[in-house]
Amino acid sequence: MKRDIILAGVGGQGLLALAAVLGQAARELGLHLKQAEVHGMAQRGGVVQSHVRFSDRPVHSDLVREGTADLVLSLEPMEALRYLPYLKPDGALVSDTRPVRNIPEYPNIDRILAELRTISPHRLVDATALADRAGSPQASNLVVLGAGFPFLGLPMEVLEDGIRAVFAGRADSVIASNLRGFALGVEWAQAAS
Repeated sequence: MKRDIILAGVGGQGLLALAAVLGQAARELGLHLKQAEVHGMAQRGGVVQSHVRFSDRPVHSDLVREGTADLVLSLEPMEALRYLPYLKPDGALVSDTRPVRNIPEYPNIDRILAELRTISPHRLVDATALADRAGSPQASNLVVLGAGFPFLGLPMEVLEDGIRAVFAGRADSVIASNLRGFALGVEWAQAAS
């Protein structure tokens, strides 16, 4: 079992928490793990990406090479488009559909989404709407994780344990809304299949 995943988004979306959940889940299963984060600007709105690699065999590099990612999991559609070259030919794309318009001339969102729809398989989810249903707009990152669940190769209960571990020490309501966001993403993915 091996997965090479690119996580993409912008600062403030919870991408690093998402990477931590995946890392925690991989460690809980006793998998070999490598992670690397790249921060564009160290502030809200700057580009952030994370490479997450886990396997039942040793992983020697932190970085996913272009053309080899099993999955691009993106919290922002333009960032999903930016990292398409990392996908292997049969790799999957999962992205939030809501843009973060953090630049003056953000490209046409309909064109971006049309390009993302050319990837097979792809899942484009309105994570913000589902996060609102979960009780917290900040849970949209966990909604995207849930939407990507079919491509992760990790058991649901281990990912839920990862969420609890990463958010340990926060209010019970925060943990509950993140778990609910993840569950809503999984439900959405099952309905979209």
